[in-house]
Amino acid sequence: MNRALDADAIIVGGGPSGLMAGRDLALKGYNVVIVERNNYLGGGFWMGGYLMNIITIRSPAHEILKELDIPYENYSDGLYTASAPQACAKLIAAACDAGVNVLNMTAFEDVILKENRVSGVVVNWSPVYSLPPGLSCVDPISVEAKVVIDASGHDAVVVRKLENYGLVDMKGTGAMWVKASEDLIVEKTSEVYNGLVITGMAVSATYGLPRMGPTFGAMLLSGKKCAEIAERVIKRFERGENSSTSL
Repeated sequence: MNRALDADAIIVGGGPSGLMAGRDLALKGYNVVIVERNNYLGGGFWMGGYLMNIITIRSPAHEILKELDIPYENYSDGLYTASAPQACAKLIAAACDAGVNVLNMTAFEDVILKENRVSGVVVNWSPVYSLPPGLSCVDPISVEAKVVIDASGHDAVVVRKLENYGLVDMKGTGAMWVKASEDLIVEKTSEVYNGLVITGMAVSATYGLPRMGPTFGAMLLSGKKCAEIAERVIKRFERGENSSTSL
């Protein structure tokens, strides 16, 4: 917990894009904290479509499978398959081996806003929200960071909180179109508000992009791109510079 209170990057959501971003940032020496509301990491990466435990990966994301030593098969030109549990376990191990810190059973509750910048998050113990009102009066805690990453999937909980404050305009995830969605999610991975970077399906929910089903190449590529953007945000913060980025 002490390391979590001195974070360079806080990632809300421990699915594939959040784990990928966290792993790449941690490998560069940054103190990374993943906030995960469940008692496990991986999100939907554990299962493929229709509970068949097979995931599909489009080129060039299969290069990440090689990087993480995840076995895969060439299904057709530019399309690859892998065992979902094995791929997920390898990615979780890679993130942990890189030094990512995890606060599981921890729910995002609010953002910290300072001078028009997302400067951290407010979190609480996940089971609190299942308790009767008379037992649930547990005060949350705030954790500051140089960058916050919304990797919370379709819910896009951090972006949605900013929308509640009238600071961004969320579009919501659209109908399925796999190829367009994968390409657009990587393209639109970005800093959507000063100090806040989005990755994975949070990108889809923010920009109104199509959903994409049980294909995970874009999740991994988006996570990698997110780490690069987040590092620039961290360096900008350390230089004392501000930004007017907004959606």
